Amino acid sequence: MSRALSIIIAREYLERVKRKSFIITTILMPVIMLAIMVAPAVIAMMSTPEEQVIAVIDDSGVVAGRLHDSDEITFKRVADNIDVVKKEEAYGAILVIGSNVVTDPDDNVTLYTHGSPSLTTERFVKDQIEDAVESRRIELYEIDNLQQIMEDVQVDMKMKTYRLDQDEENETSSLLSYLLGTFMMLILYFFIMLYGQMVMTSIIEEKNNRVLELVVSSVNPNDLMMGKILGIGAVAVTQILIWAVLIVAGSLCLMPFMATAAATADDPTLVAAISQLGDPAFMARLVIFMVLFLIGGYLFYSSIYAAIGSAVDNIQDASQLQTVAIVPIILALIISMSVVQDPNSGLALWTSMIPFTSPMVMMARMPFGIPVWQSLLSVVLLYVSFFGMIWLSAKIYRVGIFMYGKKPTFMELMRWVRYK
Repeated sequence: MSRALSIIIAREYLERVKRKSFIITTILMPVIMLAIMVAPAVIAMMSTPEEQVIAVIDDSGVVAGRLHDSDEITFKRVADNIDVVKKEEAYGAILVIGSNVVTDPDDNVTLYTHGSPSLTTERFVKDQIEDAVESRRIELYEIDNLQQIMEDVQVDMKMKTYRLDQDEENETSSLLSYLLGTFMMLILYFFIMLYGQMVMTSIIEEKNNRVLELVVSSVNPNDLMMGKILGIGAVAVTQILIWAVLIVAGSLCLMPFMATAAATADDPTLVAAISQLGDPAFMARLVIFMVLFLIGGYLFYSSIYAAIGSAVDNIQDASQLQTVAIVPIILALIISMSVVQDPNSGLALWTSMIPFTSPMVMMARMPFGIPVWQSLLSVVLLYVSFFGMIWLSAKIYRVGIFMYGKKPTFMELMRWVRYK
């Protein structure tokens, strides 16, 4: 590594690491991510429907008595017609059940409410009526204990899953693999977008300030571009490593509780998830490949963003050229959402080998225990493609940093590549 390159890397790295925004983001991001994961459960707990009484007008005579109240909803059967009940303010809603509800439930149930009903209320009322109609239909068969017989034949099976390619019988959890794959894929998506665009923005700012014209007088343009990419990449790796330490420390603190939960749990899914999280080889493999794909994906896309930044004078002009980088990233995100459903499909295999999509797609597949050779091949292809992309971007960069006042077209960029 040349002295000039090392100086540029150190400058780009220290300039960003010393910022308060970096320190605050590094500390707050785990808290924000934890809050995002916990928020849906908290919101669901706090958004329980208000208590209300629903008046029931049952023309069939067989449903109202089978409706069960909940903590928020109380059913009250009334004998008056609907016009009379509408005038009473004590009821939050009116449920009208037709006389033929058992034979034709679709056209014999109507719920009148003040405004639109909540989804929770509507679903609860619907489930109650369905259970009541089903119970009445069973009675009409006049078979002794038919309800009990149907309950006895129902099966709630608990199945354990193991990997065939492992010597030890460590349980696996498809749910945990799905969650881990989605989480790691999103981490790569945000980091590639965030730090790739940071490279582009930095180049545009220095180009507008005419700083680059002074720097390139003493530094090779290729070293300048590589220094920016590697320096900002080191910031990303630093942030990831800090978060990894925090996650590992938190996991070590939670391990005793997880072990206790695994020993007492009767849920095979929970037991398998805890067993998988407690597998050091599994977790180490995930962390190692996540770092490799994070670095490789960043290097690959940041070289594209560096070329874009050198070719334009402002962020507005860069928006059109950014489609070259943004479209593949978004496409990889969409494919990854499908891959976590079927990690061994042909689409999953091939897109995890193509460098434009491989970082996110491969991380979505990784928790499912894919063959090691596929992971290694994907890493090799990604880094080899990075060297090809950095060569191509350097051709554009060395010309673009001296161009002002005009947004180049894609054809002009191709001409810059051919310049000697």
